[in-house]
Amino acid sequence: MYYSYLLRLSDQTYYTGFSENLKQRISEHQTGKVSHTKNLRPLTLVYYSAFISKKKALDFEKYLKTYSGFAFRNKRLV
Repeated sequence: MYYSYLLRLSDQTYYTGFSENLKQRISEHQTGKVSHTKNLRPLTLVYYSAFISKKKALDFEKYLKTYSGFAFRNKRLV
């Protein structure tokens, strides 16, 4: 499975990511191994979607980073 996910950071901003192993990736974020979120802990997983296709997961992650994706995130996911 492939995952697109959304984290709420300590400064109340959001981080959108992709992973093939969601549990491991969240653990990496929590332990400070990801440079982008290292100084913004604690963080909370607020949403994830599972996909069979890697392309679909990456496309959804890319969409969530667009203006339309921000609106969708704010209205439907958080």
